[in-house]
Amino acid sequence: MKVKKTFPKILWLIFSSSIFFILLYFALLYYTKKAENQVYRSTLERFDNEIHKLLEVNSKPIMTAINNDTNWDEFVNFVKTKDTAWYNETINNELEIYEADYLGAYDADKKFIIRTPTARIKTVDFIPKKEMELLDRKGINKFYMRIPEGIVEVTGASIHASNDPQKNKTPVSGYFFVVRLVDLKFIKNLEQLTSSSILLVDAQHEIPSQKNKITSLYALKDNNGQFIGQLVFTRNFEVYFENAINLLYLIIAAFIINLVVNLIYTRRLVYYPLDLVRRALETGNRKAIRELKKTTGEFSYIGNLFEENTNQKLELIKAKIKAEEGDRLKSSFLANLSHEIRTPMNAINGFTELILNTKISEREKLEYLNVIEKSGKNLVGIIDDLIEMSKIESNQLTPNLTVVNLDAMVTELYETVKVTIQNKDIDFKLIRSKTPARFNIITDDIKVKQVIINLMTNAIKFTEDGSVTFSFEIDEENQLIHFAVKDTGLGISENHHKDIFDRFKRVDSDISIKVGGLGLGLAISKAYIDLLGGTISLDSKVGEGSTFYFSIPLQYSVSEQIMVKPINNVDLVKSESETILIAEDDNINFLLFQKMMQNKNYKILRATNGQEAVDICINNPNIDLVLMDIKMPIMNGFEALEQIRPIRPNLPIIAQTAYSSSDDKIKIEEAGFTGYITKPLNRDVLFEMINRYLDKENKDEV
Repeated sequence: MKVKKTFPKILWLIFSSSIFFILLYFALLYYTKKAENQVYRSTLERFDNEIHKLLEVNSKPIMTAINNDTNWDEFVNFVKTKDTAWYNETINNELEIYEADYLGAYDADKKFIIRTPTARIKTVDFIPKKEMELLDRKGINKFYMRIPEGIVEVTGASIHASNDPQKNKTPVSGYFFVVRLVDLKFIKNLEQLTSSSILLVDAQHEIPSQKNKITSLYALKDNNGQFIGQLVFTRNFEVYFENAINLLYLIIAAFIINLVVNLIYTRRLVYYPLDLVRRALETGNRKAIRELKKTTGEFSYIGNLFEENTNQKLELIKAKIKAEEGDRLKSSFLANLSHEIRTPMNAINGFTELILNTKISEREKLEYLNVIEKSGKNLVGIIDDLIEMSKIESNQLTPNLTVVNLDAMVTELYETVKVTIQNKDIDFKLIRSKTPARFNIITDDIKVKQVIINLMTNAIKFTEDGSVTFSFEIDEENQLIHFAVKDTGLGISENHHKDIFDRFKRVDSDISIKVGGLGLGLAISKAYIDLLGGTISLDSKVGEGSTFYFSIPLQYSVSEQIMVKPINNVDLVKSESETILIAEDDNINFLLFQKMMQNKNYKILRATNGQEAVDICINNPNIDLVLMDIKMPIMNGFEALEQIRPIRPNLPIIAQTAYSSSDDKIKIEEAGFTGYITKPLNRDVLFEMINRYLDKENKDEV
């Protein structure tokens, strides 16, 4: 019988595997280069959009302020009377507010009236009359132009009476311009704002392309739309593929070397010993056996092969079981991590997309950014808890108890989830406790928030239309807080109720497959509730919906109130004019107060945060009234009120805030504010409230 040789087959196997690897290698190289180009283009597009949006944000305060100033009756009178004293007293002082280098005013005939420059701009009158003609139609505009000092950014607006905020009902009374010099300081500020390096170049300047850099051009156009220059924004391209491509080249070189080495050693270590074994088995050739003994490895111990093979099989089975257990544990951890970070990441990504892709107000933007910040903090806490997930079974994980404002926490969660509901006809409701919490509570807010978010997110996932209701109730008698999340979705079969809180078990349906996930949310929620000493359960029927209930212990955080004696021994010497403290951190809002009150005989003091307001009220007994902003840095209006009231119990303190719902009004009244006024401010309402409480205070003193 003719024996077929094994070595050619081994060679064929090596070369066929090599051909497959080479094809796979070149496919990977091609798609790596393609991905590099796609990532570079998409990053460049996002960078360009980011730059233009940031420049719009940078110009918005000036546009808002100049629009307010040019809708001012006193400004209209100034253009007619040329009263430089009024100008120097008011507009001349706004150069720092605008952060500008030049302020200029023109009359209705487009003739120069007056200017307020910094030392960097010497030119007196340089605004084109064509720009003023354009303002007759547009009301407000921004453009760039060249002057002897360099390129400047000019923002102009036509001056109208206050009853014409749209600048289209009354004749133009004059023109007002705010000018910023595009110099090194201007560029440095933009570099900090955009986190990029900036170069000011001519309009015809060409920028060379760099693989590790991304560039965005911002054209500087004059009032005729002609290019006079451009700002070149450059940022490092962090996702750079050169190392990956070099690594691929290194891999193919190593592969070729390995292929040659394999061919040499395959013949020496495989073919030759096998040939000796064949000859020894066929003929019992002693010479072949002696040569086989001289070889290394398994061939020198051919007699013990079967025994060794059996032992190796047992070791392989043990290794396989251990590897499968390791894979299961790793998969469990990764699944937990993936599931738990989706909820805060959903809020972060959703609000970021709303900020980038929708038109929103500055207040909404700030609100969204606050939600993003809070979600980011929640995310860090969740990841820390997931890392310690293995400690739950061994009772090594302990709750991170903190003092929590229950109502604020519930409201925050409700608003966060509410904004994320899209493309579904769902009535999302919040039912508050009939018995409000008397004090802040002590609990692990990260875990409670995550449980609530898990339940609400699941309810929204499995409810295409109908309603989702989140409610909570304070049970003072049993010292418990009861929560419930009810939906009108698919419902859960009773057969699955006992397994619904187990890890890795999920109720399979078309909807559950569509929304994805490994079903870890409820298992983690139960672990958290058990950790906090609570209970969780459900009531559900297929086709009617589900209600998840959970309760946690009610523990109040009752701190002793610091009693501060009122200032009774201080002689209050009334000034000739009433003194009003305005606690307002926003410069524009404070400027608005100043403008409203400048014709009144009031002495105005300012506090930029709640702590300053407390210090001023304590150290200045002549203050007659306080206008307190609710939302301020360091200390908010509520906290400042708590410290002022024991010291000045009869001082009128009026809350002024952008919050205007009925719940907010009740909260402000219950806190002890004398009055309440909402933003945007109404001049008549403001003065009516000031006069009312000042008159009342004077009568009380008499």
